[in-house]
Amino acid sequence: MKRLLILTLGAALAGSACGTTASDATDTPLPAENRGAAGASNTPPRASAASPIRAQVGPAYREVTIPAGTALPLALTSSVASDTSVVEDPVTAELTSPITIDGRDVLPTGARLAGVVTGVEDSGRVKGRAMIAFRFTSLRTADMRYDVQSEPLSHLADATKGEDAAKIGIGAGAGAIVGGILGGKDGAAKGGAVGGAAGTGVVLATKGREVRLGPGADATTRLTAPLTVRVSRS
Repeated sequence: MKRLLILTLGAALAGSACGTTASDATDTPLPAENRGAAGASNTPPRASAASPIRAQVGPAYREVTIPAGTALPLALTSSVASDTSVVEDPVTAELTSPITIDGRDVLPTGARLAGVVTGVEDSGRVKGRAMIAFRFTSLRTADMRYDVQSEPLSHLADATKGEDAAKIGIGAGAGAIVGGILGGKDGAAKGGAVGGAAGTGVVLATKGREVRLGPGADATTRLTAPLTVRVSRS
């Protein structure tokens, strides 16, 4: 009997030491810093989104003003002529050397200018000397176009008065010689008059010199108003 009582008490003590209930198994959340891989939150930590810093980039160019009176050294890239061109015909040229402001090139060699014929006169037979005039009105460089105000250019044909006088003199002299052979002094006088008239007729029937300018001809002009252009900062 005593032995049975001892066994019963031992079994009761063992059950109270080893047994647990559902309330005993309730988990207590661990602090976030103590969570292991098994207790980690299913929501991934939010990444800090740093706002990108945009570089403040200024204009890639600056504006430079070329003053009025600046010479533009030009060579024609088209042809004009007093006997073939008409008013409003296009004329083109390009810079033969750069334009420099404050030690820096603001217009490069090869910059293109365009304009039109503004006046033309052919030599005619009694009008006198031939003439052609033109003016540049625009400039293009680095894919930019600018309006330009420039001096008009005009070219006048060389005078032929000396040649005309020589022609008349030769005609009179030849007529006098022929008249002298045929009729003495009277014949020489008449022959000279006839010969001179013939020489004058040749001059009146012959056109004077024309003005013809081809690619490469000098077409240097000057600005008559300031010209503002964009120049790369690089």
